[in-house]
Parts: sequence; structure tokens; C-alpha cells
Amino acid sequence: MLDKTKPGWWKSAVIYQIYPKSFQDSNGDGIGDLPGITSRLDYLQQLGIDAIWLSPIFASPQIDNGYDISDYQAIDPMFGTMHDMEVLLREANARGISILLDLVLNHSSDQHRWFLEAKKSRENPYHDYYIWRDGTPDTPPNEMCSVFGGTAWEWVPELGQYYFHQFAPQQPDLNWDNPAVREEIYRMIRWWMEKGVGGFRLDVIDQIAKEPDFGITVNGPHLHEYLRELNAQTFGGTPLVTVGEAWGADVEKAKLFSNPDGSELSMIFQFKHMVLDQQPGKEKWDMIPLDLLQLKEVLEHWQEGLYGCGWNSLFWNNHDLPRIVSRWGDDGFWRIRSAKMLATLLHGMQGTPYIYQGEEIGMTNIHLEIGQYRDIETLNMYRERKAKGVPEKEIMASIYARGRDNARTPMQWDASEHAGFTTATPWMPVNSNYPSINVAESLEDPDSVLQFYRTLIRLRKEYTVFAEGKFHLLFRDDPRLFVYERLSTTENLLVICNFSAEPAPFQLPEDWRGADLLISNVNRFPENMLQPYEAAILLQKNKGAL
Repeated sequence: MLDKTKPGWWKSAVIYQIYPKSFQDSNGDGIGDLPGITSRLDYLQQLGIDAIWLSPIFASPQIDNGYDISDYQAIDPMFGTMHDMEVLLREANARGISILLDLVLNHSSDQHRWFLEAKKSRENPYHDYYIWRDGTPDTPPNEMCSVFGGTAWEWVPELGQYYFHQFAPQQPDLNWDNPAVREEIYRMIRWWMEKGVGGFRLDVIDQIAKEPDFGITVNGPHLHEYLRELNAQTFGGTPLVTVGEAWGADVEKAKLFSNPDGSELSMIFQFKHMVLDQQPGKEKWDMIPLDLLQLKEVLEHWQEGLYGCGWNSLFWNNHDLPRIVSRWGDDGFWRIRSAKMLATLLHGMQGTPYIYQGEEIGMTNIHLEIGQYRDIETLNMYRERKAKGVPEKEIMASIYARGRDNARTPMQWDASEHAGFTTATPWMPVNSNYPSINVAESLEDPDSVLQFYRTLIRLRKEYTVFAEGKFHLLFRDDPRLFVYERLSTTENLLVICNFSAEPAPFQLPEDWRGADLLISNVNRFPENMLQPYEAAILLQKNKGAL
């Protein structure tokens, strides 16, 4: 167990993301809840994870699956009560598992009491908690668009003003320029700290300093000033782990977010590697094949750029992304092996790995009828493209590949009805492959994806080179191999991955002959021809190159 009083403990940690609505239902209403999570803590402890990133459980109208918060200090009734939350915190902490809350500080729900007051009059003290501009019903302040489609401005007739929203109209953006807003947020964070939470994941945090008059939504000029103030007023100087989601971050900005002096956040959560199969300048729905050479280039850039001066999150999946084994692996014949290869590649790098629920058993994307989808982004895209005359088959192919609901299907616990997730009709259909892809089956199989993840997590804690080693890319121009070294003063690692469904020629570097095999997804020492999706990690002790 990691010593969480030690500064930087999270550098050797592995974090597990839970989407509560889809993890475990305890009361038979078809929706996952907090007691359900508590009931599965022993499973997570056995997996070896150190913290849970808990997607929003706050009171919410659920327009955007809880990312529209109406009360930051109340639990949404669908998930349980504040007592249930306190029990979860107590039981998780007793198992050495920290709970990270998912805080949405860029915007609130339009049902939050602040916004309900803000709409009453321009003179109301809460009016300036949000971003308003004068206008006329047919002329928005400018042409800025919402992430979910359409204008980013919503008209309020009784005030003769528009308010700004980067996401759904029901998610008005908070005005961080107002010191009163910031103090309200700091007070709320301190309240949760007293409850015993272990940290915070800060949703789209790089958007809080927006300047909509100038078209600036990310990396506004006061962003890092606000983050340093947030740090100083709340979690600064504590062992809490803080994770900033920043779609607009590059390496230089990431150095500010995750400065080792602790003045802002513990780590950055950025997405440069996850947009490489998206057509440049196009929406995420417009896909192109992944170029492995580009993936190597991007990951190398971040591994080298933050070494010694920042900290990165490592992930393939989250609640906003499709299942990685369906996206960049093979969710058919090679599902198990390709899932292990992708895990090997990621967990061998420097940074804090994140496992999204179900990733550890190799869960896959789902194909549903359009009426069965729940995600607002997916449904908006479907309507917009239908209106443009895009063929139904083409629209659905994009949804099957990229839709966010691919990650939100219920957790597959066993082969019983509804995969052991619920005794009722689940809020969203369970993937039909649950009889063969589930936790119970994986626990019985020594060669399962789950057992492989447990080994990777154990190795990260056993060998300091995983957290400390310098990254060195090999086989740079090979279109199928992703091979790299991690070099430290006491240990070296060699991570070997065949990122393809075809055999790949491979010559083990001379200075790695005689190394120890730490892990392999085909149970052999890698040499000569690598098998499809073969992956392994080799170890040299006391031969540090630094």
C-alpha cells in the first residue's frame, strides 16, 4: 500500500475511473449507485488500484449525465444519500483507496440556485455569477458555437440578455472573473476536504478563464492566476491528488498546470494522443485510420517534454471515449491479446495510469438502435447530420465507433441476467457479449485481461523505474512496432509491443540479451518474429544508464 502522506505518492499510483450510473445497482432501479460502489470495493482492492475517480454524483437534472450540477454539496437521489457517500469514503479509505470527486467548475446547471437567482434581475447579486451580454432575440453577441452544436448564447427574454454556455444551454458558464464566485467554489472544496475525499478531477479546467468577447474559450490570460489562487485557498500543501482535464494543453502549458513546486495541480489530463484518428480540422465523428508513427511521435513528445518538470496522466479510455480495444485493438479474434498489448504500452510509460471501468476485462463498443442512445452529444450529431442528408448507415457507423455511450454501458460482472449489474431493466442496455466478457469469468481465468492488469499494477509499485525512468524510443520508423526503454540509475525497462494483427520481425537489441522477463501476453521471451499483438516488458537490474 502506498504511503499517501508522502509528497508525490500519486506518481506510483494507479487510478480507476467509475461512471456511477453504470457500475453497480444496489436497489433494483436499474441505475448504479453509491452503495453499489461500496459493495465492489473488495474487487477494486484486489485489482490493486490506489484511488477512484468518481464521475459526478452531485445533485443534477442529468441533462449531461451529471456534468450539469445543481448543488455541489448534495448527492443526487439516484445515487443515494450523503450518508451513503460518507460510508463509501470511510470504507474506501479503510482499504487504502482514495476517492477523487469530479468537480465541474467551468459551469453549473441552469437549475442551480445561483442561476435561478441570476435570472431574476440584472441587479440580483448572483447575476454576475454568470456571463451575460446584451442583445436582441435574433442577434447573438457573436458567432461562437457550443461544443454540443448550435450557438453558445442563450436568450433570456425577461432580461433582454444572452448568457454564455460552452456546452448545453442548460449548462451556463460561471464567471470566474467575479471573486465571489471563486470564494463560493473554494468554500465548497474545503467542505469536501473535511469529508475526507482524497482529491479532485477538475473537468475542463482550462476553460474557466474564458473571454467570449474575443472568442477565447481555453487557456485564457488569467487561467494560471486562478489555478494558483484555487490551490492556495484549498488543497495546496496537502497530499490530495488533483487532476486537470485540459483539452487545449500542450507540453509547455502542462508544465504550468503540473509544476513540481505544487503551486497548481498534481497532473494534467490531456488528449493529444487521442485525436490522431480524427481528420484535422473536422469533428471527432470524421475518422481516419490511426498512424502508429504519429502516435509514437506524440507520446514521445509528452514523455520527454514533461520529464523532471511536470506530470502526465496515462489513459486510453474514459467516459467520453469509445472502448480502446474496439478503437485501436481488435475486439474480435485478438480481443484478449490486443487489450493486453494496449495495457502494456500505456502502463510502461511515465505518468499516472488510469483504468476506466471495464477496461480491465476488455469490454468492447456496443451497437444499438438510435432510440436506445442516451448521450446528448450523440443525439445532437444524429439530428444535425440527418438534416444535412447524411446517409443513416454512415451516421450510425460513426456512432458505433465514436459515441460516448460506448463507454457508458453497464459494467459486466457475471453471466447472469443484465450481467450482474442490476435485477431490474438497466438504464442503458448491457452489451450482448457479457456472457463471455465479465469479471467472474476473468477471475477464474489465469490468462485473462483482468489478471494481466493486476500484474501490471503490482509491477508499477514493485519497481521505481516505472515512475522515475527516462523514456527512450526505439524502432522509430517501424510501422508495426512500438518499442521503448525506461532508464534509471538502478533499473531499466524495455517495453515491446507489436501494434498490429500481423507477425512483425523483431531483433532484440544486443544490450538487452540476458534481461529478465517481467510480463508477456504470450508467455514467452520476445525474439525474432513477434506474434500478432504480442507485448512484453523486460527488466535489467543494477545497469542504470543515467
